Amino acid sequence: MANMNRLHYFSTISLITLLLFSASCNKSNHNSSLKLAHSLNITHPVHKAMEFMSERVNELSEGQLAITIYPSGQLGSEQQNVELLQLGSLAMTKVSAAVMEGFSDDYKVLSLPYIFKSREHYFEVCDGEIGKDILLSTENKMLRGLCFYNAGSRSFYSNQKPILTPEDLEGSKIRVMNSQTAMQMVSALGGSPTPLAPGELYTALQSGVVDGAENNPPTFYTTRHYEICKYYSLDEHSSIPDVLLMSKIVWDKLSKEEQSWIIQAINESVLVQRKLWDEAENDALQKLEAAGVEISHPNKELFLNKLTELYSTYSDNKELAAYIQRIRELE
Repeated sequence: MANMNRLHYFSTISLITLLLFSASCNKSNHNSSLKLAHSLNITHPVHKAMEFMSERVNELSEGQLAITIYPSGQLGSEQQNVELLQLGSLAMTKVSAAVMEGFSDDYKVLSLPYIFKSREHYFEVCDGEIGKDILLSTENKMLRGLCFYNAGSRSFYSNQKPILTPEDLEGSKIRVMNSQTAMQMVSALGGSPTPLAPGELYTALQSGVVDGAENNPPTFYTTRHYEICKYYSLDEHSSIPDVLLMSKIVWDKLSKEEQSWIIQAINESVLVQRKLWDEAENDALQKLEAAGVEISHPNKELFLNKLTELYSTYSDNKELAAYIQRIRELE
């Protein structure tokens, strides 16, 4: 059975690769088309920002370069899309920076709890030299990071009780992303980290496989997890951005002019996305409250004090320790 599942998986990848073969782009003077696939729905602020980016590329290139977007997992899962980028069969995709920990240790620093002291500090890191260094750290894996999109702050929600102190997490099974940093964080706070795919989480909350999870307000609302979890504690333990990725194989085939159109459009889309995100976050919090969710604002210092040892685990990693120092120097 395992062999049959593996065969089916690779057959799916092969089929998608054949369907997307036209996404490869050669240097030329005639029109080129790039495909961008992701798993978000079309109401998400990041999808809307990428739509804006696509429109701007079309305008800047006067129709010479087009980016076609396939949302909602139409062309495969996050993992499949990233693998297609590495093959050069898909041009672009969007993933969480936490997912990228599996491709470069540099990304781990962005998942550290309370690494950012303010919203301005967060943007300064993502937009500056630190962010650029991290984005380019996966080029040896055929993945070129293009920008970071704001994904807000992640907080705990529960179907049992408010999470007001770390002690409230003790014995609780908390769903986390497949991120070593996220698992270490929940363990340090006394909870039991349980990695699950996003699509499995609603049922897992409903059946009691997990007692809670952690995410930003728009995602908590759009996934309808509030129907089960009526307690949302805005401890805002981490601010992990989304990453817009491009296949390095496809990027290297673009002309300098085509690359410049894409870069300008992306830079403009980042600012548009931040405005859209703020609107979506405020709207989500209002709707969650109207749906009967108890929203609390715990003392963040209580959580931070429990997590200081987590930073010491990176002291032996010279590169990550250097990133932490660089980020702190920007405060």
